[in-house]
Parts: sequence; C-alpha cells; structure tokens
Amino acid sequence: MPAGTKIIQRRIKSISSTKKITKAMEMVAAAKMRKATTNVISTRPYSNLAWQIIRNISKIKEDDLHPLLNTKEKKSGKSMVILISSDKGLCGGFNAQMFREIKLFIKQRTNLDFIILGKKGEAFSYREKLSVTAVFENLINNPKFVETKPIAKMAMDKFIDGTYDNVYVAYTDYVSTLVQKPRVRQLLPIIQDEDLGDVSSSTSSGKESQKMTEYLFEPEQNELLNMILPKIVETQIFQAVLESVASEESARMVAMKNATDSANEMVRDLKFAYNKIRQAGITQEISEISAGKAALE
Repeated sequence: MPAGTKIIQRRIKSISSTKKITKAMEMVAAAKMRKATTNVISTRPYSNLAWQIIRNISKIKEDDLHPLLNTKEKKSGKSMVILISSDKGLCGGFNAQMFREIKLFIKQRTNLDFIILGKKGEAFSYREKLSVTAVFENLINNPKFVETKPIAKMAMDKFIDGTYDNVYVAYTDYVSTLVQKPRVRQLLPIIQDEDLGDVSSSTSSGKESQKMTEYLFEPEQNELLNMILPKIVETQIFQAVLESVASEESARMVAMKNATDSANEMVRDLKFAYNKIRQAGITQEISEISAGKAALE
C-alpha cells in the first residue's frame, strides 16, 4: 500500500501544479481576448463604410481604372498570399485549422509566394517547402497599425508592377469565443468582399446603394483614389491581423479552460483511486490483526 499511495500522491501534486498554470494562462488569455475583440469590433464599422465608398467611387468611372481596382486578366500567373499565424502555441487547433485551409488553397493554385506572419507559419512553410518572400515575427502579440504598413506596401508595389496577378490574405475570422473560421480572401485587386473582417454590404444594397453614388471630387477622382486606396489596403491587412489575434486568444482561453477541467477530473479520479487503495490496505491490516488474534486464542 505505501508504494502505491506515494505514486498516486506524487501524480496528484504534479497535476495540481499544472492545473494552477493552466488556470493562470486561461485568465491571462481571457483578459487579452477582451482587449482583442474590442479592437476588432471597433474597426468593423470603419471598414464597412470605407468599402461602401470605394465601391461607389469605382462605379462612377469604369474606364481607366486605378491599378488597385483593375480586375483585368494579367499575365504573370503568380499570386501572393499573406499568411497570418501565431507566434506561440497552446492555442488548441487555431494554427492547425489555418494550415488545413492553406493546403486546400495550394491545391487549387500554382505559383504562390508567401509573406508569413508568425513563427508557427514560418515552421509550417519549412515543412511544406513553400516559397517565402518575407517573414514577420513578434508582430502578432501586440499588433500596431504602423507595423503592418510595410506588408501592405510590399503587396501593393508587387501587384502594381505586375509581379503578381492577385494578392490574398489568409487569416482566422473571429466569430465568437467558441467559433473561429480560417479564411483565404482576395485583397488585390480590390473587390467587395463580404467576409473580410466582417465587412458586409448587405445593409447598403439596392436603392440605398444607388443613392450613394453621387460625389463631388476635390481633387479629381484618380488623385483621390491614389490617396484613399492604399489606406484601405493597409486597414484591411491590419483588420485581418486583429481578427486573427482575437481568434488566437479565444482559442487559447478555451484550450486552457479545457486543460484545467481535465486536470480537475484527473485529480478527482486519482483521489478516488488513492482512497480505494488506502481503504483496501486498512481492510487488509484489520484482517491480518484479526487472524493473528484468532491464532493466539
């Protein structure tokens, strides 16, 4: 009995220590998740209105489109993918879901170059032998708009000079604490995308959309587009990063909560097993004492 109970006691102590760590990580992830979701929700109205304006402006003058709006077929045959992953682990299936989505996307496309955000994405690119143009680390933990601007500039420059026909952004869309959906969406040429950052035009369709197409330009349209469109691309990349950060922290909080619950169950089962062994040992000792007494009589 002593050997068996000591082993179980050591396991109970070890699991209890692990439970304290997972509980602390759950609380930290919950705090970060609240901050991240607040950032995501606060940017969505701006993105929605920005896409409405760009859509209406682009309809006014169909010829001589701005290069970032030009959807005409190009000849390079190459595409760029901005892949957003995490720098840290312990976030459940957050990265695995994104990588599965990317693998499906790769099967449908050829000649893809990647810009990787996050250490986990970098490790994935090595395993899959992807063509990587640039890697950005330590950007996901505390994302700032100014830090994502070089990524947007690189994507726009390569798209305008004809190096790439399309630019895509692969990110995890935050739906709720329990639901995060990996997505691969077209970023360039700029098109109306109802899913990127929860940007939807459903509230501005039909007659309402038609009423918003009259603008007085000062300066002229192309000069205005040259100023606005790069900002829209920068905003959409930053919003995709915010969506991924909120999804990552939500996935981490849920994973740590599940780990804590599992630890509680294991401790409860081990205590039950410990009590059974201890009770069996006591019963055996009583039986041996009774047998010894009977033999002496």
